[in-house]
Amino acid sequence: MTALSPSRAWLESLRLRTLPLACASVITGSSLAWWQGHFNPGTAIMALLTTALLQILSNLANDYGDAVKGSDTPDRLGPLRGMQKGAITQQQMRIALIFTVALTIVSGVMLILRACRSVNDIVGFIGLGAVAIVAAIAYTVGKKPYGYLGLGDASVLIFFGWLGVTGSYYLQAHNLPVMLFLPATACGLMAVAVLNVNNMRDIDSDRQNGKYTLAVRLGAINARRYHSLLLAGAVLCCALFAVMSSLNSGGWLFLLATPLLNSHRRYIMQQTSAVAMRPMLEKTVKSALLLNLLFSFGLLLN
Repeated sequence: MTALSPSRAWLESLRLRTLPLACASVITGSSLAWWQGHFNPGTAIMALLTTALLQILSNLANDYGDAVKGSDTPDRLGPLRGMQKGAITQQQMRIALIFTVALTIVSGVMLILRACRSVNDIVGFIGLGAVAIVAAIAYTVGKKPYGYLGLGDASVLIFFGWLGVTGSYYLQAHNLPVMLFLPATACGLMAVAVLNVNNMRDIDSDRQNGKYTLAVRLGAINARRYHSLLLAGAVLCCALFAVMSSLNSGGWLFLLATPLLNSHRRYIMQQTSAVAMRPMLEKTVKSALLLNLLFSFGLLLN
């Protein structure tokens, strides 16, 4: 096993490449706030920081939980991180988790104090923040982590979609039109698609190690059909929002991402091996970002 320097090991465990996708929900929510005339740059920046810290917490907890359970073995197709390579000890990772939780709490409290205008909002967002921290850790950590039970997809839809988009919007606008759940769902479905590609890549090793992700439960073929529905559902939600909101032609910019999404869908449906999913993870991340950014830019043009 290749020796890692401490800095390289921590960078691998932090998985900084996941941060843009995690922040896509805040970007979308803030673009919706701009569209409605409620954009607050200070609140948006604090929301981005808090979301990034939550994602880092989730990444570190994921490495810790999988390493402790021994589910990330050398025969998996996905990359091994610092703990799996022996460059980071359990004690070091526990300290890093505690430190990241503390930073996340500080950032979240600052966001809440800055943006919330009522006691009910303060209490509500403190509760949501606490749930988000627990969810980030409990995905792979604990006796019954929900990521091992096939519930990761639902969690991603909720936190990367519904709460991420509507929460960042509400903190700036202090109201919440129901139709905003359409772009929030689109954002969440694209994040779930990224998770599904990751799970399809690791489907064999996950099954062998008792990690029953939704891809494992569905099986290779149905997981691919499910992936097609995720991509189509995201585009459909954006289209319904554009129609219901009477957006001009700029509001339909997200359609420029559909040829790329369809190309990825065809590849995933045709390639049935887990190895074939390796290059698709990064491509799906970029596709998700493209759809969200085009949608958000379209709102700015409106």
